[in-house]
Order: sequence, then C-alpha cells, then structure tokens
Amino acid sequence: MATPSSELEAVQTRLRSHLHQIARERDIYFNAVAHRSVRQYVKEQLEQWGEVKTHEFVAEEGTTQPEGVNLILDLLGERDKPPVLIGAHYDGVPGSPGADDNASGVAVLLELARAIAQNPTPVPVRLIAFDLEEYGLLGSRAYATDLRQQAEVIRFMLSLEMLGYCDPTPGSQNYPSGLKFWYPNHGDFVALVGNVFTILEMLHLSHSFRKSGVPCQWLPAGVRGKIVPATRLSDHSPFWDVGYKALMVTDTAFLRNPNYHQASDRTETLDFDFMSRICKGLEHSIRRLT
Repeated sequence: MATPSSELEAVQTRLRSHLHQIARERDIYFNAVAHRSVRQYVKEQLEQWGEVKTHEFVAEEGTTQPEGVNLILDLLGERDKPPVLIGAHYDGVPGSPGADDNASGVAVLLELARAIAQNPTPVPVRLIAFDLEEYGLLGSRAYATDLRQQAEVIRFMLSLEMLGYCDPTPGSQNYPSGLKFWYPNHGDFVALVGNVFTILEMLHLSHSFRKSGVPCQWLPAGVRGKIVPATRLSDHSPFWDVGYKALMVTDTAFLRNPNYHQASDRTETLDFDFMSRICKGLEHSIRRLT
C-alpha cells in the first residue's frame, strides 16, 4: 500500500496551496475579515465536489455575539450505510497564523474531499469544517447536539487537529502526567485519541498510517476522556459527550509543537512529507471500511 513518491509530491503541492490561503490570523472577533475570507475559501473548495450545507449557531445564547458557521459536505459511498464524519476547525486564535493549529487539519480535510469525491469510498463520508473551536468547541458542540437530537446514526467521527508538526529529536515529545513511560520521547508519530468504544477503529487507523510510512501511537482515554483532560481539547469530545464514537487524529499539539498559539506557528515550520503521509493514511483507512 506504499504511496508512490510522485503521488505524495502532488498531495504536498495541494496541501501547500491550501495552507497559503488558510494560514493567517483569522480569529472571528479580532480578525473578522480574514475569518470570513478563510470560511469562503473552504466553502468554495468543498463546493467543487457537491452541495455544501451551512450549520449556523449563536456563539452565546441570549447575546449578540457573532454567529458561527459550520460547513458540511456529504459524499455518497458505494454502500448505503451510516456515514463516517471527518471534521477540522478553521478558526484560529488572535496573534497567530495558526498554520499547524489548525490550517493543517483543514488542508488535509480539503485534500480528502478531492480524493474521495473523485474515487468514492465504500462507505459515505461527511466532511465538516467547524467554526469557533478556539472559543470552547462551540461549532462541534452545537452540531453534535443537533445530530443527537435528530437521532442521526453515524459510524464514527474523526477530528483532524494539528497534523503538520514533526520532530524526531529525542526529548521533543511531552505527555500528560503518567503517560511518558508508555510512549516514545521523540515527536515523529501521529497520535490517535479515542475512548474505549473506538479501540477497533484506532487499530484500523494505526495499521493504515504505518502502511503509509507514518509511525502511529494510540490512546484509549476512558469513556469521555475525563481521566486525561488534555485528550478532550478538540472537536471529538462533544461527540463523546452525547454518546457517539469519536477519535482525534493529531500531532499532539502543545505537547510537541513549541509554536502552539504563537505568532511563530507558520507554514515554514511544518513537515509536508509527514502531513501528506497522514493524509494518504486517512484515505486508505476509509477505503478499507466495509
């Protein structure tokens, strides 16, 4: 299943192109124009492959705070089954271009949209660009709550959270308390964080990542991740909270990347070979579902 180098290079070129448009200060309150511009770019990219639905929500109930907008694209699979949800947040924090956090995740989301639309997977896939993750997972929380209220069935949810930073230097990888004795101390792997209900999915994904040339580590974090609070800091945890199977795919964020939430979180700090292999690993894992 090794991906030809020419194909990886093509994926890297497209990822760089997406990062060029997304990696900029785009906080909804302090950089509203850039935030709208990035939203429009993501929407236009997804619209190449089908109808994009918008899921609007109010940032704070009972206030006049700006509305957030989630962008949703459904891609039909070869079989009529519950969809796999794949999401990444497109907003950022003030003062940072957010290349890794989370332009990298959105870039991979857009590349997956292209690959799956052009060559459908066995199961349906729903791609979601979440808004306002940085203000308390607001977009994913609103969406997961609505999904549960509608009693919609999904296969599982994947949150793409920072996928571009790699450092093989010994000592470059940190962990929440108690975990460092079980995992490598160098940050050159992709991490999967799920709950006890997603162990089979983590095994499936980790196999695909390793076949794509990316070392992979995985952590089952209890039922809702509360035993390791750091595992809840992305858009998968609202899905845990309402009873869906969900996982986070990540380069481990602040546990590895010193540029997290800083002005230095720039495109030139990212490893595009690492990111492209993660992208192909995700694609291959979805194609292997039945």
